[in-house]
Amino acid sequence: MTSPLTPPHGQSPLRTVQVLGRGGAGSAAHVRSLSEGLVARGVRVTVCAPPEAEEAYDFTAAGARFVPLAPRMDPAGLTVLRGACWDADLVHAHGLRAGLRASVALRGLRGPRACGLGAGGWGQVPLVMTWHTKAHTEGARAGMVHLMERRVARAAAVVLGVCSDLVDRARERGARDARLAPVAVPRARSGRAGHATDPDRSRDKERAELGAVDRPLLLAVGRLDPSQGHDLLLDAAHAWSALDPQPLLAIAGEGEQRAALQRRIDSERLPVQLLGRRDDVPELLAAADLVVLPSRWEARSLIAQEALRAGVPLVATDTGGTRELVGRGAALVRYGDATALARTVLDLLADPVRRTALATAGRVQAAGWPSENDTVAQVLSVYDELTQPPQPALPV
Repeated sequence: MTSPLTPPHGQSPLRTVQVLGRGGAGSAAHVRSLSEGLVARGVRVTVCAPPEAEEAYDFTAAGARFVPLAPRMDPAGLTVLRGACWDADLVHAHGLRAGLRASVALRGLRGPRACGLGAGGWGQVPLVMTWHTKAHTEGARAGMVHLMERRVARAAAVVLGVCSDLVDRARERGARDARLAPVAVPRARSGRAGHATDPDRSRDKERAELGAVDRPLLLAVGRLDPSQGHDLLLDAAHAWSALDPQPLLAIAGEGEQRAALQRRIDSERLPVQLLGRRDDVPELLAAADLVVLPSRWEARSLIAQEALRAGVPLVATDTGGTRELVGRGAALVRYGDATALARTVLDLLADPVRRTALATAGRVQAAGWPSENDTVAQVLSVYDELTQPPQPALPV
């Protein structure tokens, strides 16, 4: 199969458009990493995303052309997206809403390397969709999301699910071709500028700033919305409130639940701090004794990956793709069971030998995850299938 680095004589390099909606940190980081890897392999990349995504992830620095796209779906935005895709060989949408916008923008759009026709024919520009997570909806809105999932799954030539749960969901919604594609995202980098520091000194400094010098420090990271399970975490916090020393739970993140969670913390006198949005998660991880992930559902949680790579013991709810991601490298509990969550946290705090064993198992598990190069190679193989002409059968 021809590599994009060496296109056939007279044929231009592969041209792709990456479409990103109001995605989370995981999907945006994946698009940044994927763009850099594709450009390095000779692929021309255009990223269509909200302006704030470019500010945070700097796709142009990865070698991609950036086209700002408002997060809402309206005629003007569709016109911008269609204009960005008019000469594309392939369009790759990341997330359900991005997939829906791309499927509408691509309607009737044809390209010379589409559907395996090669340079000698024209066909519908193929759409690839990476499904990073699922929406948490109820009532009439859940029905609308179901229809959206069905439409996008059927419109895409290939759906890539980052965990098996999402691959099964795509197939249930009628996807013609759904494949497991666990994406790799860049390793967490410190958000603080400056020269390297002594890790032990940095840990002590971080713990002192949080007020956890002589007490256990628990860390949770995620958006403050109902799907992240922070109410469950506050329920569990009652179990260690009476301990001496009293463990401190630090929660990094922002969201709609912040005011409600702070009211609970104050009224119930819980040993919990809401840290807001932080750009120093690696430092927080280095300072923590445990990481807690209480989510209702996760595909490939960023904080779970960062915790296992850093060798910090993780307690997580056994939902979505979490077990598939962490293997035996984390302690898993059933979602919604605050008693089990609290018991698991307390047992680990009381057992340093088990914490060390869990941290070691986490690093071993992380070493087996796909690299960024693996991810780019898998995506490129899909692109080749959809854009390269079929090879003639060899004579028998």
